[in-house]
Amino acid sequence: MSSNSLPRPTTPAGRDALATILAHPSTTTVAVDFDGTLAPIVADPEQARAHPGAVPALAALAPRVASVAVITGRPAGVAVRYGGFAGVPGLDHLVVLGHYGAERWDAATGEVRAAPEHPGVTAVRAELPGVLERAGAWPGTWIEEKGRAVAVHTRRATDPQAAFDALTGPLTDLATRHGLVVEPGRMVLELRPPGMDKGRALLEHVRETGAKAVVYAGDDLGDLPAFAAVEKLRADGVPGLLVCSGSDEVQALSARADLTLRGPAEVAAFLAALAEAVPD
Repeated sequence: MSSNSLPRPTTPAGRDALATILAHPSTTTVAVDFDGTLAPIVADPEQARAHPGAVPALAALAPRVASVAVITGRPAGVAVRYGGFAGVPGLDHLVVLGHYGAERWDAATGEVRAAPEHPGVTAVRAELPGVLERAGAWPGTWIEEKGRAVAVHTRRATDPQAAFDALTGPLTDLATRHGLVVEPGRMVLELRPPGMDKGRALLEHVRETGAKAVVYAGDDLGDLPAFAAVEKLRADGVPGLLVCSGSDEVQALSARADLTLRGPAEVAAFLAALAEAVPD
């Protein structure tokens, strides 16, 4: 497949980055979010699984580039299981950076390495049910335990957006009292330690690999720091391609993206096309 089969970025910076990536794939890092980018958003996050085309596309692409990384707010081990990344030929050097980089899984060893847990997470976990009760009755709202973070989902509530809006203030106050921050997402509010974000994780991975070009694909507000990291890399002379896995729920990424695709199916198709377009 030729490079003409790839979707064309809509920005000059994106077109320049894609040209560099196609010319020099062996010095390119490809980084992708999981939920909403590789995996469709579902009502129950425990049922999320990578799109059927995602893993084969990554496996085809990985041997042709410097590195492939999945950067997610999920625990690294959970993302590996839900993604089906372990033991896949071609993904021998895949890295999964979980909890926004606080955890790292390497396909080469199958092991997860992690930083110590922030003590504020334990305190928030204990107080959260009471805070939700005092904030009002929102049937369908539920708590997801994420190990190094905790999240409140409103997607199952009768009025998901109203529940999200009503809970944002109380949860922000709770997080602040214990030295945490609130990360808003697609009908979810995640309470997590500060300093953990996808931008930092991406920049550290690019420095580690020595990449001279980068692709980042994401779908939600938590991906904005990674978009900012790519923009910083561009300012430092490293070409970068920003890909948005678009949805009606979040518009902020598409406004900054070089290429907007319609969800995980199109992201998987893009990755497959990129793998075919670059030389072995």
